[in-house]
Amino acid sequence: MVFAIASSIEILANRIVTDAARNQATDIHIVPQKNDTLVQIRLTNKLIPRISLPKEECDRLISHFKFTANMDIGERRRPQSGAIFCEVDGKLMGLRLSTLPSNNRESLVIRLLPQQEQIPFHQLSLFPSMTRKLLALLKHAHGLIIFTGPTGSGKTTTLYSLLNETAHLFHRNVITLEDPIEKNYDSVLQVQVNEKAGVTYAAGLKAILRHDPDIIMVGEIRDAETAKIAVRAALTGHLVLSTMHTRDAKGAVYRLQEFGVNWLEVEQTLIAVTGQRLVELTCPFCADDCSPYCYSYGRWKRASVFELLSGRNLHSAMRAARGEKAVTSYRTMKDVIRKGIALGYIKESEYERLVYNHEAT
Repeated sequence: MVFAIASSIEILANRIVTDAARNQATDIHIVPQKNDTLVQIRLTNKLIPRISLPKEECDRLISHFKFTANMDIGERRRPQSGAIFCEVDGKLMGLRLSTLPSNNRESLVIRLLPQQEQIPFHQLSLFPSMTRKLLALLKHAHGLIIFTGPTGSGKTTTLYSLLNETAHLFHRNVITLEDPIEKNYDSVLQVQVNEKAGVTYAAGLKAILRHDPDIIMVGEIRDAETAKIAVRAALTGHLVLSTMHTRDAKGAVYRLQEFGVNWLEVEQTLIAVTGQRLVELTCPFCADDCSPYCYSYGRWKRASVFELLSGRNLHSAMRAARGEKAVTSYRTMKDVIRKGIALGYIKESEYERLVYNHEAT
């Protein structure tokens, strides 16, 4: 009986992941409710219900995912995270797991990270001129470049695509320090943070600096420690790339200030900050919102738009963060989205979703 239950749960887990992957979803949400559990997938910016499960079956399902990701299946009172790799229709898929205790039991969100699928470099941005500017930034021999945006805005995809391109184009030694490694690339040397084994961000960076790197990627600046590590790595004469969760490009400057990073070091190292969003494009086949089964759905439905803060405008933003009078004049995310709407590329509803709320705050 135990083996039958385990087998059925494994089949259910595989079906849920396969269904999400075939629909080109970005996330799977397993959300506990009062009487049952709802399994949803995220397509573009919408959560679409897929199946409802009884409490007991959901608990076994979450335990199965946690077990395969080497997470503590007996601990349900605190958040946990983990990562696993599996095959879906013959293609390698990375799964990043995150649990969260709630009043109705444990919730699980799974981020789907296709390993073979990589956006071609020239398709990174909706506007090709920005793609060229991003590549030009990687020609610097040293400094710090930060990619900002909310969760699911495409920062990691952009970063990996740029690193892969520069490794081939400029023949540079690229080493990453990540927690966890989200995508595997042969052209990039990737290091996994493992605090149990003594590979912390600080220890990992020291080892990387002795490995003759040209470009170092620090997965995410999430606290004061990683912020200072990224800046100090740039001070050693290397080009450092990292990501940060902020609302816009200017927000990264203020976050560095909050983390207590020395301002002289920031001024010496920070080259550029980009803000990124994924926007829904106007469907070439449908007049308005199209069905999830539309031929173009998930193919031409979304694209990245960027705002870039560099040069004089970046220095002006840093002066403003210190409380000095400064005037910045650059193409903001609001300007870029307005341009896309005027040209007919971006849905008008995206202005209300991404810009109107920004202005209201």
